[in-house]
Amino acid sequence: MTTSITFSSAYRILLASEFFMARRPILDRDRHLIAHELLFSHAASAAPPVDLHSASVIADVKQHGLVRILGDGDAYLHVDFQALGDDTLRGIPADRVVLTLMEAHAADTQHVERIAALRQAGFRFALDITQPSAAMQALLPLMEAVRIDIRGKGDRELAMLCRPHLAARKMLLAENVETPIDWERCMAAGFHRFQGYHFAQPRLTPERRVSPSQHAIIELMALLASDADSAEIEHCIKSDATLGVHLLRLVNTPAISAHRIESLRQAVMVLGRNQLQRWLQVMLYANSSASVFGMLPLLTLAASRARLLELVAQKTMPANRGVADTAFTVGILSLMDALFCVPMEDILRELPITEEVRNALLERRGQQGELLRLAEYAEWRGHDGRDMLALMQRLRLSHSELYALQLLAFEWSDQVARSLR
Repeated sequence: MTTSITFSSAYRILLASEFFMARRPILDRDRHLIAHELLFSHAASAAPPVDLHSASVIADVKQHGLVRILGDGDAYLHVDFQALGDDTLRGIPADRVVLTLMEAHAADTQHVERIAALRQAGFRFALDITQPSAAMQALLPLMEAVRIDIRGKGDRELAMLCRPHLAARKMLLAENVETPIDWERCMAAGFHRFQGYHFAQPRLTPERRVSPSQHAIIELMALLASDADSAEIEHCIKSDATLGVHLLRLVNTPAISAHRIESLRQAVMVLGRNQLQRWLQVMLYANSSASVFGMLPLLTLAASRARLLELVAQKTMPANRGVADTAFTVGILSLMDALFCVPMEDILRELPITEEVRNALLERRGQQGELLRLAEYAEWRGHDGRDMLALMQRLRLSHSELYALQLLAFEWSDQVARSLR
């Protein structure tokens, strides 16, 4: 089946396969975002998402979105042996993609020779490890990394799986690291890279970690909500040097302006109050007490959520621009509890938001709550695929439309993160 989607005269995508896609973050031991794992699932499946690694899906992604999905890091792309053919991999940037093999039990001499040839061409490989096997041992010398799903595995089992691969100097990638406790266990086991959303889980602490710049941003957001005059807004921005610098960086990115903006007054004029409010929400993530690089995973996730919610609202409710603006706010604020290490309800008491936004963030209720749930489903965070399909049907959003909107959201969030480094 081929689906044609038209968003504008300049944007048209043809997909030969029906699939859902997720871009899941991979962090290193310093919590820096260094790569993404690309996952694909049958669009018609009513079951929980199961990763595809077929040649047809890879061909679609290669044609329409691989470079756009990558951002500035590497990508781990799951493949089967059929997908290692010349036609499938032609055009894929070998220096940016780690091919992850999922079926070592089926390897034969021909497969080993093909992998060796691809390594000579610059490709890197990772091997999914479940249980040791003879086929796995034959492939290991050709692997840069091994991938271990930590779900259901105790500390002793993890240590046993890791020990021989650490001795062989293989890079260890922990899969499904979803909580801070998971992170600590995998750090202790010796993993080098960590895939999952552990960094997006709030660690509730007695003391808030709010930087002076974040205080200034919240104050400025309140001024905008109260319709303060422009001079007062400009003065508030100038009162914090870091805030001013980051704002000028943002407004001079391709995502906002094609012309050079030299002053804060000009930035406020170019942005307008609605857009300024939006960028202040983004900048909360870049002005934390942690390092900018340490906040990039959370910033990138929040920005991509916000942009996706906005685009879905524009697509499904084009007559109401206010819905899209609110959707962006819901998406960008949805990870504030992880940012501040404070319950979401406490944070919302200090922010000038509507009851609609509050209900969406606290209870996933209402129209905006549904949009937020869609973004969370699209991240493949332990949901039943039937929930996602039902929600998309209510929104009258096809799998192909969602895929195209995700590409736009990833591009935008990567631009934002790049500008704040």
